[in-house]
Amino acid sequence: MALFPVVRALALSCHPLPSVAVTALSAGLAALAGLPLSTGVLVTAAVFTGQLSIGWSNDYLDAERDRAVGRTNKPVAAGVVAPRVAGMAALVALALTLALSVLLGWPGGAAALVIVACGWLYNLGLKGTVFSWLPYAIAFGMLPAAATLAATPPRWPPAWALAAGALLGVAAHLANVLPDLHTDAATGVRGLPHRLGAKVTALTGAGVLLAVSVVILFGPGGELGPWRWAGFVIAVLVAGTAAASAYRDPSSRLFFPATILIAVLNLVFFALAGTGL
Repeated sequence: MALFPVVRALALSCHPLPSVAVTALSAGLAALAGLPLSTGVLVTAAVFTGQLSIGWSNDYLDAERDRAVGRTNKPVAAGVVAPRVAGMAALVALALTLALSVLLGWPGGAAALVIVACGWLYNLGLKGTVFSWLPYAIAFGMLPAAATLAATPPRWPPAWALAAGALLGVAAHLANVLPDLHTDAATGVRGLPHRLGAKVTALTGAGVLLAVSVVILFGPGGELGPWRWAGFVIAVLVAGTAAASAYRDPSSRLFFPATILIAVLNLVFFALAGTGL
């Protein structure tokens, strides 16, 4: 098999949107934490390779299940790339994450490893349980911690940042799973969204997104200012529009990108307000 098609298939198989989005968020959080450039690059690289390993391991582990329901949008299930290639890529990316985390040092490196461990635990079985939301909550909650714990001296982020990250993780899980509820159920996957049902999942996801924005607006305290209010208002409008679309058509894939957009907007407006971690 030619090299370029394999590389292209692996790029599509790593779940590029969430991988890039989570990496971008980690870079932004590193900047808000005031990390030196070299440390910020290490944090971002560790998160990025961890996300690659999570995406590739997901497609490797779910290859038969995805083929059974005709998930032709996944290169492994479509036969474009062999499962063993995705599996090996996942292990290589995981090894890189371990190496980068060691370079990052304690405790920042440990936080980065917690994030990737959550993704692997989800792929290895938690996705099919009522606790399917938990790895997302822990992993997203640890994103700001990976930045601040890599600082000198290391410090935990404020409680509101941990809470906002955890809530964002829950919202991301609900939005990500929503379009695939029927195909997942057909192969025996019954996580929390499957038990809630499509419409309740859409409404719950919107409510959690609203909670994220409220925490980010009021959590830091002090003068709210126009930038933080602007981020809040825009986030509410985006969440409401996406939730309404998902409620009408649960198969729509707009809710997850909207969740990522809200996270990025909150980060940008938070930075414009001059508040750090």
